[in-house]
Amino acid sequence: MSTPQRMPARERSVSSIKPEDTRVSLVGTVVGATGDTVAIDDGTGNVNVTFEEPPTLKTGQLVRVFGKTIPIEGGVEIQGEACQDFSVADVELYKKVSGLWESSLKQL
Repeated sequence: MSTPQRMPARERSVSSIKPEDTRVSLVGTVVGATGDTVAIDDGTGNVNVTFEEPPTLKTGQLVRVFGKTIPIEGGVEIQGEACQDFSVADVELYKKVSGLWESSLKQL
């Protein structure tokens, strides 16, 4: 029996999440946490990410989050699947490489 494959996570900024995005990946700063919900700000907007088991995060920590999009009134919420500490990442280089990757995909 084969295991069903997940939809790939589309790399997005908060402001560019589209209604048709099923799974997303975004990089941002933790701006708050309450219970199982973490608020992430990526400079383009804020989004709440809800986890079954909330990761141990600190306000101001840079993270990359993977999750399913859930449409809500006035926007979207993310059902978090994974959270990666991105504190040591070179964010400017990451954005540059991501931009190059996106532009090369458009040329295909």
